[in-house]
Amino acid sequence: MRTWSAAAQNTRGVSYACVWLPPHGLLARLPDLKAVINLGAGVDHLLADPALPAVPIARVAHDDLTARVTEYVVLHTLMHHRRQRLYDSQQRERAWRVHDQPAASEVAVGVMGLGVIGSHAADAIARLGFRVAGWSRSPKTLSGIETFHGSAGLDAFLARTEILVCLLPRTRETEGLLNLALLRKLKRDGAAGGAWLVNAGRGQLQVDADIVSALDEGMLAGATLDVFQEEPLASDSPLWSHPKVTITPHNAGDISPGLFAPQVIAQIERFERGLPLDNLVDRARGY
Repeated sequence: MRTWSAAAQNTRGVSYACVWLPPHGLLARLPDLKAVINLGAGVDHLLADPALPAVPIARVAHDDLTARVTEYVVLHTLMHHRRQRLYDSQQRERAWRVHDQPAASEVAVGVMGLGVIGSHAADAIARLGFRVAGWSRSPKTLSGIETFHGSAGLDAFLARTEILVCLLPRTRETEGLLNLALLRKLKRDGAAGGAWLVNAGRGQLQVDADIVSALDEGMLAGATLDVFQEEPLASDSPLWSHPKVTITPHNAGDISPGLFAPQVIAQIERFERGLPLDNLVDRARGY
């Protein structure tokens, strides 16, 4: 095993590359490369490398990763539902005021992206009592959860959604999807008291300026953003200081690298026995 600093001195003999956001062109310098294992769910940066070798690419998929993103989604869904930012503001003002609180069963949550993580998160939110629906590119069936799919089902999904949770991958079809036109289609006259956004998917899905406009226009009552088009988020971004925005540093799914190690070893052992890699990336679909 070598770290990249060591491999850079001698690029021969490296059969497997375990990477996260590698510099473009790096993998093309490994002539004996057999496969790439991406140490995260998002592969858009990797697939954008014009010199990416034609070898299989697999994603790590750990139950703890799914659990942590689900925790994040539940946390911020509840934060918006229970008006926590409002109470934080009141605490700073030393103001003791109680506000009406709808039941979870009155509030419609919509989850965009129904892969392993999205399906798990949708189920967890539904078990809290929220009226949950899901949207995906292709048809999906989830027990007890209404589902929509494709462009034909998008508007109906948005029209019933008060808290929008985005867990989509970045593809040609999803890039820039969270724009002003889409955000204006969310339900704003429901029990939640407005429309809310939680994006823990990919930063390239959102148009930052449009989110600011939607907040300023009242199309959005609040937003939680874990991902951004450029990371770290620029210090002069208006999102940092916007009173209706919660920012986290792309940590929704952070887990210890040590948890990935046994899975990476098992993947390599499988491949060496002539078996296909698990969680194989489809380059044409982009995930």
